[in-house]
Amino acid sequence: MRLLVWQWGRRGAGPRYATELAAALRRQPGTQAFLSLSAQAEILATGEVAGPVLPYRTYDGVRSLLRRLPSVALEVAPLAARLRGLALDAAVCAMPAYLDSLMVAALRRAGVPFVTIVHDADPHPGDQPPFEMALQRRLVRRSAAVATLTEHVAARLRSQRLAGVADTPPLLRTEHPPLAFGAPPPPGAHGDGVLRLLSFGRLLPYKGLDLLADAMRLLGPRPDLVLRVVGQGPETTWLDALRRLPGVTVENRWVPETEVGALLGWSDAVVLSHREASQSGVAAAGLAAGRRVVATDVGGLREQLAAEPLARLCPPTAEGLAGAIRALLAEGGGDLPKGPDAGVAWNHAAAGLIRDLNAVLAARM
Repeated sequence: MRLLVWQWGRRGAGPRYATELAAALRRQPGTQAFLSLSAQAEILATGEVAGPVLPYRTYDGVRSLLRRLPSVALEVAPLAARLRGLALDAAVCAMPAYLDSLMVAALRRAGVPFVTIVHDADPHPGDQPPFEMALQRRLVRRSAAVATLTEHVAARLRSQRLAGVADTPPLLRTEHPPLAFGAPPPPGAHGDGVLRLLSFGRLLPYKGLDLLADAMRLLGPRPDLVLRVVGQGPETTWLDALRRLPGVTVENRWVPETEVGALLGWSDAVVLSHREASQSGVAAAGLAAGRRVVATDVGGLREQLAAEPLARLCPPTAEGLAGAIRALLAEGGGDLPKGPDAGVAWNHAAAGLIRDLNAVLAARM
């Protein structure tokens, strides 16, 4: 089977997920996988992207995107010709992005069916502009099938179909394997007896950082605990509340791809204080780094983490988070369960996706 995996976002989890998926597909017998990323994708600067890569010039920002839109129709035919030369059996959109309509038009002209992996069925509070979800629904309607990473997201897509919001094609299930960012030192390597807790990712309302601030107040000042909150988002009262707490630092900034490994290496454990979630790329990265993960039991996080020995789920309350963090402190820096094998997990996901793709292609004949 000859496949194309594409993801035309510039930064964040999408390009890395696509890169790992393409690599895992290449490891499957009888499969050749090509990868198309935005030429401006941060991950291309890391040197970690191997195999056949088709970088495509997308945009550098909002103004750049708006300037490109009028000429997109002129790019369909050349891109379709390029795709025909690959003799593809199918394509996989690893995560929707702004210029997917160009790729979809080229794939249709080249006669190549595609599957879309939907990470979120609904926008999170404070998350994407509404038109992003409208673009995703249009992409979904044109897909030969849709894959989700959790049953939580699949259920939302089914409910949207029943409500007439989206004409959802057949639903497939794949998974969110661990996302490895280098080889960080083991937890506790700093040797000072202090639990280094990391809250990482976009600083948006659904991340529940107000719950985390309240949990840290309940824990009180402790010499054996520090919390580092790192990510990008609007300045809010709960970020100010976190900054005022002893032992807590807040870094409101974008973290480039090249720094994520060091950030995870600094930590002993990762905390996800979400009020809602489809699944979590931060949890996947924490597990791959061998870090313990404390997460609120919301959305798809139970599906993703319940079977992980390094993960601890708690109620989505300040008291629940404080109790889970106290339990981590009580455990100390003793022997930890072994983290998941990222390579094995990705191979399992790729094999399942190939099986499902074959079924989709057979049904279309």
